Amino acid sequence: MKLPEHVETLIVGAGFAGMGLAARMLRDDPTADIVLIERGASVGGTWRDNTYPGCACDVPTALYSYSFAPSPDWSHTFARQPEIYAYLEKVAADTGIDHRVVLNCELEEAVWDGDLTLWHIQTSNGSLTAKVLVAATGALSTPNIPDLPGLGKFSGTTFHSATWNHEHELSGERVAVVGTGASAVQFVPEIADPAAHVTVFQRTPAWVIPRTDRALPSVQKALYAKIPATQKAVRGAVYGFREALGAAMSHATWVLPAFEKVARLHLYRQVRDPELRRKLTPDFTIGCKRMLLSNDWLRTLDRDDVSLVDQGVVSVTEDGVVDAAGNEHAVDTIIFATGFTPAEPPVAHLVTGVRGETLATHWAGSPSAYKGTSVNGFPNLFLMYGPNTNLGHSSIVYMLESQAEYVNAALHTMRREGIDVVEVEDSAVSQYNRYVQHEMLHTVWSKGGCSSWYIDSQGRNSVQWPTFTWRYRSLLKRFDRENYKTRAATGVRV
Repeated sequence: MKLPEHVETLIVGAGFAGMGLAARMLRDDPTADIVLIERGASVGGTWRDNTYPGCACDVPTALYSYSFAPSPDWSHTFARQPEIYAYLEKVAADTGIDHRVVLNCELEEAVWDGDLTLWHIQTSNGSLTAKVLVAATGALSTPNIPDLPGLGKFSGTTFHSATWNHEHELSGERVAVVGTGASAVQFVPEIADPAAHVTVFQRTPAWVIPRTDRALPSVQKALYAKIPATQKAVRGAVYGFREALGAAMSHATWVLPAFEKVARLHLYRQVRDPELRRKLTPDFTIGCKRMLLSNDWLRTLDRDDVSLVDQGVVSVTEDGVVDAAGNEHAVDTIIFATGFTPAEPPVAHLVTGVRGETLATHWAGSPSAYKGTSVNGFPNLFLMYGPNTNLGHSSIVYMLESQAEYVNAALHTMRREGIDVVEVEDSAVSQYNRYVQHEMLHTVWSKGGCSSWYIDSQGRNSVQWPTFTWRYRSLLKRFDRENYKTRAATGVRV
C-alpha cells in the first residue's frame, strides 16, 4: 500500500511486536485506521533478517508463537528460522495486516506537535501525520559491530551474523568468529566443516546446557490440528516450566547450582581437553548471562580445525585480527557475533517529544518507561518491547501480547472518551521504575557476578523484567488512565 497523508495509529515495525498489536486492534475493530511501516521488504522483523546457518529459536515454539494464532505445523519443538518467518507471513495474511503494511519504508524522524496534538513523521517514502505513534522496532533489530582499529583496512570479507553474506563462500577459508553468544553457538557448528579453520574469540565464557529439541511426529501434529485444546495444554505446560525457571533466576537463586551441575556435566561430556574446559567454564552464577542451549557447540570447539582464543579482539590488520594478548591471527573472513544494542535503541534518536529533546537524550543512556510502554514527555507514544520487558527464561511473545492488550485498551479509551492526548505522569514512571529496580536486587542478574548486555551505560539493568511474567500481565490487564494526563477538546483532565 501507499503511505497515507494521515493515520490514527502508525506502528513502526512489522515483526512479532508490531503485528501482535495490529492483530489485537483489528480483532476489536476490523476498520481501525492502522498503518504499519516496515523498513524491510516483508514482514517478519528479526526472523526475516537473521538467516545465518542453523538459526533457530531457543524458546519452545509451543510458547514462542501468538496465542491467537496456534499452528499445528511446527517441525520441531524449537522451530527453525525459515518456518518462524513463514508463520509470521501467514499470520499477516490471515489477519489482513499484509494490506496495512508499507514495506521498504524506514522511519527517519517523528516530532510531536503540541498545538495540533499529533506526530509529524518523516519516512524514507515521504511524510505523514499520526495521532498515535507506536515504536515496535524490537530490542534485537540493529546489529552491534565493534569499532575496531584497522577494520576498514582488512583485505578479506566481514559481516555480522544478523546480516549474513550468503554470496560469500566459506569453503577452504580461515574464519574468525568474534563473540560467543546465542547466534555463534548456532552457526559455528554449521560452518566448521566447510571452513579450513575457524578461530573463535571469546571475551567471557557462557554456561551451556543441552537443547532438548526433537522433531514433532506427524501423529502429534495431526492431534494438534484436530483437537486444538491439546496444543493449548502443551503451551500451558511449557509456560509453567518456564515460569519455574524464572523463579530460580529471580526469587530462588539458591536453586541455580543444580542447573550449573547440568552445564558442567554437559561440558565434561563434550570437551576432552582439560585446558579447553577451563577456558569454557564461567566464573559467575549460571543465569547471570543468558544461558545458551546447544548440543553441538562445545564439541565443535573441541575439534582440531577449530580454535578458541579466550581473549577479545582489539584490532584488525590487513590480513587478520589481533587479540588482547597481542597475538595476530591470519584470517580470510571475520564474522561478528556481537549482538545488538537493546540499551541504545536507534529509534530513540528519531523521536522528539514535548520538550524538544529526543527519546535518546531523555534517557541519557539508561532507558526507562512506565510498564515498559509509556514515557513521560512523549504524549501519544507507546513502546512495544520497551525497557525492562526482556526475559531470560520465557517467551517475549507473551510479554508483547500483554503490551498489545494494554495499548489497545488505551486507544479504545481515547476513542470512547474523545481524548486527544494521553501522557503518562512523571510520578508514575518514577514509582514504577523504583519498583522494577527494587525487584531486580534479588535476581541473578544483580547478584550473579557477571557483566552483561543487560546493564546500560549508567550501570542499571534497563533490559530485563525481574520477576514472573504473569505479574507483568496483571499490571497491564487494564489501562490505568488515572496515571496519565489526558487532554480533550474541552481542555486538560487529570
